[in-house]
Amino acid sequence: MRALAIAACSLSLLSQCLAGSNATKPLSSRIVLPSSFTPPKVFKNVNLLRNINLEKGYARETINVVVENIDKQPQEEYFLPFGANVFHSVGGLEVRDKKVPETPAFAVEVVEYDPQSSTQLYRIRLPAALRPSAQQTLSISYSIGSSVTPLPAKINQSDKQYLLHEFSIYSPSAYETVKQKTKLKFPSTDIPDYTAVPSSLNAEKHSDPQRQGTAFTYGPYGTVSAGATHPVRVRYEFTKPLLRASLLERDVEISHWGGNLATEERFWLRNDGAHLANHFSRVSWATTSYYKPPTSAVRELNMPLRPGALNPYFIDDIGNVSTSRFRSSPRESLLELKPRYPIFGGWKYSFRVGWDAELNAYLRRLNSGEGYVLKVPFIEGPKQSEGIVYDKVEVRVILPEGARNVKYETSVPLISAETSLHRTFMDTLGRTSLKLTALNVIDEAREKDLIITYDYPATAIYRKPVTIIVSILALFAAAWALGKMDISIGSPK
Repeated sequence: MRALAIAACSLSLLSQCLAGSNATKPLSSRIVLPSSFTPPKVFKNVNLLRNINLEKGYARETINVVVENIDKQPQEEYFLPFGANVFHSVGGLEVRDKKVPETPAFAVEVVEYDPQSSTQLYRIRLPAALRPSAQQTLSISYSIGSSVTPLPAKINQSDKQYLLHEFSIYSPSAYETVKQKTKLKFPSTDIPDYTAVPSSLNAEKHSDPQRQGTAFTYGPYGTVSAGATHPVRVRYEFTKPLLRASLLERDVEISHWGGNLATEERFWLRNDGAHLANHFSRVSWATTSYYKPPTSAVRELNMPLRPGALNPYFIDDIGNVSTSRFRSSPRESLLELKPRYPIFGGWKYSFRVGWDAELNAYLRRLNSGEGYVLKVPFIEGPKQSEGIVYDKVEVRVILPEGARNVKYETSVPLISAETSLHRTFMDTLGRTSLKLTALNVIDEAREKDLIITYDYPATAIYRKPVTIIVSILALFAAAWALGKMDISIGSPK
């Protein structure tokens, strides 16, 4: 299982920036090193601050660290370790220069060196080699989709839900750290259980954690060797669903003839929250529908759409779901979905939603040549305060028939990109289809765009009407030919 987890993670960071990449070009960024590999001790962390945000149903971590080259040669490879138990659920790993955040993200690659090791590595390649004794401030951000678990695992229908999060007060590092601090942000002040750390470990001789409202602080701590850990755990109230989609399939279909952009998203959703200790009571649920207290079940899903969305629909495995509401204005559109039943911990719900939009709001033609630029969100989907984790996302963009020279760009790490032909009614050769696949995506990917460029010759737009005209003429010709045929059984007179 650990080898499979490493393989999945190594695929999830194949590309951070794919500008100008041909969609048919294979992607590759996995590094295979000897099993005896150890990151060289060429850096030290002068000062490190780790922020862990637990306000959603998954952990979001940001590490701001000042690194110094302690070697005699310039260095450009910085290694970041993770425990094998969380390695498979790390997503959206992004590294930038903290002092110049507008610069492109650094290249990040997975290191495969020992599938049985308890620690796995990512390699961060600095844009320019760091000179001896020089320093650089890195901002490392990522999410961990499976870092929290309900405790207790079963609760009553109206009980509060508590989550357990385990971590080390020392930030994971392959290098010596001179000074560091870890801060946690909780959704509320209801934190009944946590691990206390003796003051002897704190550089300022404070007992940890230091509590201030909904925030905990562990540290500062003095010099810590590479790979050092000190496990602690916190248990906090989170009476909200733990939403996870095992699969999201998103189709975006372009029609130059109709000037339409049709979008459909298909969800396989489940709630990873605490299970019900007893049977579900419809009566108790109905009585709470008037004042709506906090609950670990999913009552409804809200999907903000881009302005100009039209003709939305909501369908599940049974059929059309009428308990939905669509509100549209020139500034925003909102699709409110209410499933057929509340989704408690361990329950699943599969459904699809779709809508249309004016193509000119997303597509632009280049000033010269036959090129077009399409800009759409990588995903849309529900926007919930508790967040959503997508184990796997498949985005398929269906371009007009005759589109060629397809290229794409997105900041979402991908595991694969492929083109194929999608055949629909009255097509001849088929439409060009681009399929992108990503793992461990969180709902914040709603803010990230997918940009596609392609060439569409002026003559290609006439392919559909020519096909229709030829088909009609062929039909009439066939009818005329059949009418002239003598199909009588008797002999001719």
